[in-house]
Amino acid sequence: MGFEALALQLLNGLSHATTLFLMASGLTLIFGVTRIVNFAHGSFFMLGALWSAHAVTNWWPAMADTAWGYGAVILMGACVAALLGAVTEVLLLKRMRHAPQLYQLVATFGLTLALHDAMRWYFGPEEVFAPRFPGLKGAIQLGESYFPTWQLFTLALGPLVWLGLHLLLTRTLWGQRVKAATQDREMLGALGVNPAPLMLGVVMLGCGLAGLAGALQLPREPAHLQMDVNVVVETFVVVVTGGLGSIGGAFVAAVLIGVIHALGLSFFPQATLVLVFLTMAVVLVWRPQGLAGSAAHAEQRESVPVFALWPVAGWGRALFVAVFVGLTLLAWGQGDYGRSLAEDVMVMMLFGLSLQWMMALGGLVSFGHAAFFALGAYGAALAHLHWGAGLPAALAAGMALALAVALVFGALVVRSSGVYLAMLSLALAQMIWAGATQWVGLTGGDNGLIGLRLIAPESRALWDAALCVFMLLALAGMARVARSSRGAALQAVRDAPLRAAASGLPVQALRYQVFVASATLAGLAGGLWAAFKGAVFPSVASVAMSVDALLVILLGGVHQLWGSAVGSALLVWGGAELGQGLDYWRGVLGLVIMLVMVLAPSGVLGGLQQWLARRNAPSTSAKGGA
Repeated sequence: MGFEALALQLLNGLSHATTLFLMASGLTLIFGVTRIVNFAHGSFFMLGALWSAHAVTNWWPAMADTAWGYGAVILMGACVAALLGAVTEVLLLKRMRHAPQLYQLVATFGLTLALHDAMRWYFGPEEVFAPRFPGLKGAIQLGESYFPTWQLFTLALGPLVWLGLHLLLTRTLWGQRVKAATQDREMLGALGVNPAPLMLGVVMLGCGLAGLAGALQLPREPAHLQMDVNVVVETFVVVVTGGLGSIGGAFVAAVLIGVIHALGLSFFPQATLVLVFLTMAVVLVWRPQGLAGSAAHAEQRESVPVFALWPVAGWGRALFVAVFVGLTLLAWGQGDYGRSLAEDVMVMMLFGLSLQWMMALGGLVSFGHAAFFALGAYGAALAHLHWGAGLPAALAAGMALALAVALVFGALVVRSSGVYLAMLSLALAQMIWAGATQWVGLTGGDNGLIGLRLIAPESRALWDAALCVFMLLALAGMARVARSSRGAALQAVRDAPLRAAASGLPVQALRYQVFVASATLAGLAGGLWAAFKGAVFPSVASVAMSVDALLVILLGGVHQLWGSAVGSALLVWGGAELGQGLDYWRGVLGLVIMLVMVLAPSGVLGGLQQWLARRNAPSTSAKGGA
């Protein structure tokens, strides 16, 4: 590669870094003050792009004829995103402020679903091609190549935005209060500063920066409905690599990731995505709080995270099991569709339960648990296709592959916790997803591995029964561990790791064990998924699959033994039913997720248990008084 070509790639990387920095600076500002990790940040990016694109093409096309008009539209796109951010702060974010960070992530993921369908309804599903920016339509020549003038402009914009934010936070009273809030929000309130307007302003500024980043994409690419997903994961990479809450760290990380992405396209085109997430993983292993982050931000925990084996007492337990078995049999009796849906529910139960092992017993949060699900699926599929393995051997191969990766990866991640552990697991999942997408010779790429015949039609009923047995055995195993001395030790490590270490408990060893066990169980779920579906695609390692596992246990109740069963039925069956009757069913599902996280953060079973406790309290008090 010549010097001109290398310079061109570096300029492309730095231009991309500007977009990443605008996104990351907004996200890290919001986290610094509110302590909320907003997964819906990509939606504000997409809103800025879609609104501005329609403004210069459909609503006011004359605005695109002058630089001042086009610039005004771009700023208006940022303002629209900021206004939606204000609505989000009032209706959702302030209600989630004291919730654990994982609950915040899931609630804002529900917001992503709702906003995506809302924008699809308002703007339509079509791509919008905006005109080029007046006066910046040309390109500069670098040897035999050309670099667009607009990208050169956006490249220069990044340092200017950083300088503006630096001056705003250091030279103004508002900025000084924001910095104080990032250090000690409660003390600021004690000094007489009302934190509510401050947080509202920060959220509006952060969402406005995301909208500005989206609007700035118009002269270089069309606006479409996949922009939110495409940018938000990479933004998280930048924020976590730089350190949550650090603007300077976000700037350095954006430049680093942008350059690595550009050089990867030049030298390692088949591994570009892997390199980006590998960079984040290396940084977090070396420095768990990121390049410029502070370890002072403690993870918010639930007040009473008690693991419950049953949501009801006495005769209610038998009724609960009878209803569960009856619904399963009813689904299996509804023909091929009902059977397939029941199988999906049971596999997701097992997958959700594997994550529940980590979270409920070990206090480890994973936002990339799909990594081990995918390893199990691909391991089973490859063992069958290349070695002719039957289902038992294929499942064993998938579990072995998930176990092997967990043994290595677990040794690196047990030192992390909270959102940093979640993002480190996300990095692993994204590397596996990228590998499955780009390693076409082994995985088939986007075409996947199809034609798997691990389950013969005549033995499908037998394996349906085996699937139910797997689920019940996993539940029984989890219940046994929870009631054992090891379970008590794990919960002590979960609730107070420093106190547990001072008491002589091997904290990292216990976390390592529960991590490896959870990953192996996820590998079993992935192998069963491949067997029942008859095909494996890279989507099994996607962010959406990891989020599905989180939704399963959070909807049902993460600290409820049967939470994965109830959550899987709600998510899989409910999603399938909504998909049949509603065009915008994802938006409805997003609203349901937000309502559950706000109104019943302990999940459906946790809410049921609390309701029964309140219902029985008056009678208990009356008996005591008598």
